[in-house]
Amino acid sequence: MQVKSCFQHSATYSLTYSLTLHPQKRPTIINFFTLSLGRALHIPSDRLSRILTISIPIIMGMLSQSILNLVDAAMVGSLGSEALAGVGIGSYASFLTVSLVMGLSAAVQTLVARRMGAKQSEEAGKPLMAGLIMGSIAALPLTFLFLLFSSELMSLFSSEQAVLDVAQPYFEWRTFAVIAVAFNFCFRGYWAGIGETKAYLKVLLWMHIANVVFSYMLIFGIPALAIPAFGAAGSGMGTCFALFLGTIIYLVSTLKKADHHGFSLHIPSKSMMKSLAHLAIPNSLQQGFFSLGVSVLFMIIGLIGSDEQAIGHILINLALLLILPSVGLGIAATSLVSHSLGANNSENAYQWGWEVVRLAMFLLLLLGLPISLFADSILRIFTNDEHLIALGTIPLQITGISITFEVTAMVLTQALLGAGASRKVLAINLVMQWCLLLPLAYLVGPILGYGLLGIWCIQSMQRISSSVLYAALWRRRSWINERF
Repeated sequence: MQVKSCFQHSATYSLTYSLTLHPQKRPTIINFFTLSLGRALHIPSDRLSRILTISIPIIMGMLSQSILNLVDAAMVGSLGSEALAGVGIGSYASFLTVSLVMGLSAAVQTLVARRMGAKQSEEAGKPLMAGLIMGSIAALPLTFLFLLFSSELMSLFSSEQAVLDVAQPYFEWRTFAVIAVAFNFCFRGYWAGIGETKAYLKVLLWMHIANVVFSYMLIFGIPALAIPAFGAAGSGMGTCFALFLGTIIYLVSTLKKADHHGFSLHIPSKSMMKSLAHLAIPNSLQQGFFSLGVSVLFMIIGLIGSDEQAIGHILINLALLLILPSVGLGIAATSLVSHSLGANNSENAYQWGWEVVRLAMFLLLLLGLPISLFADSILRIFTNDEHLIALGTIPLQITGISITFEVTAMVLTQALLGAGASRKVLAINLVMQWCLLLPLAYLVGPILGYGLLGIWCIQSMQRISSSVLYAALWRRRSWINERF
């Protein structure tokens, strides 16, 4: 689906042209697939192609990140269980750190796509510079704060000193790169906003290759080049350097191609900064509370027992891997909805939301059913402990079955961000996660004794309820009147 002859992009990278399909140039098999799938899902083939054009590079990029995490784990795992545990803790903590700047991506993407839809392509690059400035303003104090309290934060996850000795330096190196992460999110938002997600994928792949090379060199050392072996901390160093390299590549690529979209290194207007903050701050808070909630859920599972926490870690990561297609499709929905609203076509925006939901449900059904049927075999890839496999089999089956019904919330969350309804998203997610999921998980799991299975049932019901709530909100169309 990445064959260049399938699509034609204009020299100005207009979203309208970059998403325009040329059937006569497509291979017959792709034409047949798009037409058949579109008919089955009641999505016109040209609109289905537009969704896939944006989402597939993002999904592939996210998948490459998951593969990279496994490669990192393999390299660090050779150093022993304590090193692997320390890097795992540092990764959880760094996810919390970077989540606080994630909102910049959707905010920049929304503003860029809105201008493309309004035929103001010469203004589309200006939100990017506003995002880079806001990313600096947010990332610098966050970096200082997390470095200052890194020891205290790591101690919340483990009491074993050998593990903490690995976790803290790894986390600190990852924290140094928060500003690079913020910039990279802004660049991703810009390229997704104009519909050129292939540029995002190319930079990400180069960044991942550099990450593997840097991490290997710094973990094990290269005596011939006078590079010492830093052990597990070298993995954090390698990731840090690769993230800054990605920022440099993004900047060079953007300066070459985005000047006609109004991007420059000049200070943006006050109104532009205000609009970006209106979108980015609620979304970043929502992402921060979500990642913190995942950590709290992990701690609640730990109150049941260490075995439950061990298999829970595997289940959480499998679930996060499983939802990658819906996340990529959700990012596509952000651009498509915002672009339509910029063109003053709210009905088109409304239809985009439902069409992306239907496609996501179909894909998650294809992925979820095999996981439910072969849950036992899948868990054996990660552990040979029969007790752990027995604990995790039914929860994984529940995930495989319920994920199809949970996907509506994942997609419509992003669609609402494209409409500028970031405050509504923040309010709904706070209530559903912190007022319902976590208290009920604590009550049902450790207190009432229903264990990991009880927590997984509560989590699935919460996500399905969120999907119903988001579907009702999308159907009401109150988001059409959002202003920023």
